[in-house]
Amino acid sequence: MTRGPIIAIDGPAGAGKSTVARHLAQHFGLLNLETGAMYRAFALKAIQSDQDFDDACALERLARDTQIVLESDRSGNRVYLDGQDVTERIRDSDVTQGASRVSVHPGIRTWMVDLQRDLGRLGGVVMEGRDIGTVVFPDADVKVFLDASPEARGQRRYEQNNSNGLIKASAEPSAVLRELRERDERDRNRASSPLQPAPDAIVIDSTNLGLNEVLTQIEDLVRPLFARRGPVEKVS
Repeated sequence: MTRGPIIAIDGPAGAGKSTVARHLAQHFGLLNLETGAMYRAFALKAIQSDQDFDDACALERLARDTQIVLESDRSGNRVYLDGQDVTERIRDSDVTQGASRVSVHPGIRTWMVDLQRDLGRLGGVVMEGRDIGTVVFPDADVKVFLDASPEARGQRRYEQNNSNGLIKASAEPSAVLRELRERDERDRNRASSPLQPAPDAIVIDSTNLGLNEVLTQIEDLVRPLFARRGPVEKVS
């Protein structure tokens, strides 16, 4: 069976990956799979279990008793942890920071990569994360590495979180930027699957670009796939 197209959107926190992936999925009739939500769900499991984020062996044992399911819809992904909908909870700052810490462990990343490959095995997906084009699907049909300056990403994340009520009104943008820089440091320097563009990825720096400009560039990269393949049925 010939698989459908796989679109990989990678990049650091606050680069706009989720917004871009959600738009592409709706525009081209693909599934949107947000792999970062899977790491957040596991971080939540560690928090609920009072598990040390730095204890790799204990986290691997915890993973063996963990079920994470993504359900794609037009608004993004519903995320289920051991059968419970945790979509809203995993956006909280403690979970976001925890996700960055549990993701540095090679055993956890190996487990997650297997889950992610299973989710996208039939293609017809836009998969966004930090190592999709380098590790999860190195044979993806289109690979985009979406980046921006830390200052631009920090401001966007601050505005997004503030509008969604995810941070206190008194929180300063500088605090959000500091957390983002710390996460960048962990993501780019971890031993397993460090954050970096795939050699054949198209790198788009959105620091000085509007959202529509970014979307147009990426749509132009994806559109030829459908001219070659014809319509692709959604994967259920």
